[in-house]
Amino acid sequence: MSDNSKGDKPAKRNVFGHSQSPAEKPRHFRQTMLRLADYLKDYTGQIVITVILTLGGVILTVIGPKVLGDMINQVTDDYSANKVYESVKRSLPQQTKLPVGTTVKQLMERTPAPERDKLTTRLAKLPDNQRRKIMALDITKKPNYHFDTMASTGLWLAAVYIIGAILSYLEGWVITGVTQRAVYRLRREISRKINTLPLSYFDRHSYGDVLSRITNDIDIVSQNLSSVITQAFQSIVMVVGILAMMISMNLMLTGAVMLTLPISAIVVGIVFRLSQKYFASQQEILGKLNGHIEETYSGHNIVKIFGGEKRAISKFNRYNNSLYRSSWRAQFIAGVVYPMMEFVGNLGFVIVITLGGYLAAKGRLQIGDIQAFSQYIRRFNEPITQIADLTGLIQSIIAASERVFSFIDQPDEAITWQKGGQTISRVTGRISFNHVKFGYDSDRPVIHDLSVEIKPGQKVAIVGPTGAGKTTIVNLLMRFYDPDEGIIKLDGVDTRQISRHNIRRNFGMVLQDTWLFEGTIKENLLYGKPDAGEEELRVAVETAMVDHIIKSLPDGMDTILGESADNISAGEKQLLTIARAMLVNAPITILDEATSNVDTRTERLIQQAMDKLVEGRTSFVIAHRLSTIRNADLILVMDHGDIVESGTHDSLLEQDGFYAKLYNAQFAH
Repeated sequence: MSDNSKGDKPAKRNVFGHSQSPAEKPRHFRQTMLRLADYLKDYTGQIVITVILTLGGVILTVIGPKVLGDMINQVTDDYSANKVYESVKRSLPQQTKLPVGTTVKQLMERTPAPERDKLTTRLAKLPDNQRRKIMALDITKKPNYHFDTMASTGLWLAAVYIIGAILSYLEGWVITGVTQRAVYRLRREISRKINTLPLSYFDRHSYGDVLSRITNDIDIVSQNLSSVITQAFQSIVMVVGILAMMISMNLMLTGAVMLTLPISAIVVGIVFRLSQKYFASQQEILGKLNGHIEETYSGHNIVKIFGGEKRAISKFNRYNNSLYRSSWRAQFIAGVVYPMMEFVGNLGFVIVITLGGYLAAKGRLQIGDIQAFSQYIRRFNEPITQIADLTGLIQSIIAASERVFSFIDQPDEAITWQKGGQTISRVTGRISFNHVKFGYDSDRPVIHDLSVEIKPGQKVAIVGPTGAGKTTIVNLLMRFYDPDEGIIKLDGVDTRQISRHNIRRNFGMVLQDTWLFEGTIKENLLYGKPDAGEEELRVAVETAMVDHIIKSLPDGMDTILGESADNISAGEKQLLTIARAMLVNAPITILDEATSNVDTRTERLIQQAMDKLVEGRTSFVIAHRLSTIRNADLILVMDHGDIVESGTHDSLLEQDGFYAKLYNAQFAH
């Protein structure tokens, strides 16, 4: 609006000033995590399916090393049996015939005492399990390598890994669908929130910060939530599964490996705690940086005109340096996890090899079991490392989610629909202000004691110097704000008893700052009344004197306007917004410096069209160019939030007061 001075409404964050965004609230990790989980509760069935698929995949994964270890044990057993057989056969005299099925034990019993004692001494050095296998070996036939068993086991193992991969794929597909639907709901809530937030919220926050919350922060949640849930659950189940397998194989070796767990827990805990505040700071500063970029870009011409490039760059560098420091610290601390967990994993590997070798020498463990344990210790540390790596990602998601929830939790515009309230379907345009007091800040009133009666069909002009409170009256009329004291009535009804939607649909507005969205001219004109017919559209366009401009364009009504409608002039944009207001055909019209962006000739044409528009309707005209309001039925002259004079143009000139000074100052030359 035209009157956005310091005294009239809260000054927004300017291109060179400091951000006015309030400080971020302290981070509440647990509450935010539980609230984010609440968005997933509607998909319990899919989550249960995911759990089942994860369990199936993990079970198939963890049995692989054990099966592979058994294969290695089979190979080593077959190899040892053949070596023993060859050794025994060489030690027997040639032409020696033994009864079928003779074992090494039976052979030793037939061997003379001195030789038997030597063999017993040698066998005593072997592990118990290996000695028992040798003693039971049939030396009348050469042992076979169990290639058929190993082949079938290998094929079965390959099938296990393939099925596990398929289950992992299905799990990812299901959980991705769940998380994206949850994020879809989050986006939908944000979209609804934007349309219900009071104007005061956007006065206090930069647009860039708001955009950062609804784009960057949402993207962080969308892109990472499914992978965090999947990897976290997989890792936890994997740790439990591997632990169970290791315990079933050897309790002592498992206990030794578990000694490394406290180290892992300490590392993860320290990293988690230290990185949390830096990830939160990273998102906060990113919002400020985006706000600065958005404002600098939108005010690029002003920056150039006033030579503010160095100041804009300096401010950008401050934000950028702060973002660098927060991001570096967050990522560095989170990145320390991996090498630390690698160290813990290597420590566990050393324990397995050392203690496993000792147990194997004692016959309490086989070579294949050591190999399986080696794989398990690697896989055991892998999910723990993943969980540690996820701490940074989780912190980022929680920090982003908290900013999104903070936005969603902002109080809506009060939908004041009190019991006994009224819906006004046919507004006549009778408006009254009864001792209205209002301030954007409670301790700085802008309107002090405003009382005025507006009759239906009156054309009311509001004039005064910058900061007098002109635009504030419009904000109160539209219920962008409610008065602190006093009552505003529309057709005799307190506006606070009427819904904002009901009030605003009875107003048509043309602002000094034109707003046209990317799309065709026709789509922009129909924005306020999508169901308008072709005849209504034609009349509005002709009345606004914009028909000749549209006809001169190659595509006419179907001409595409760019994001900022830069392919038409400022005056043409203003004419289109006037036509859009005419098409709405509301009983009350507000014109906020509607002709300020057009030349003198176009202004005269528009003034004629405006007279037709406001005929028979209550209208408010905020004007600095006093030549445009000479025919107003009532002129309200404001200064410092009070009406100091009121009357027609001629009567106010005769009074030779404040209005006369304003008028003469404009036409002195």
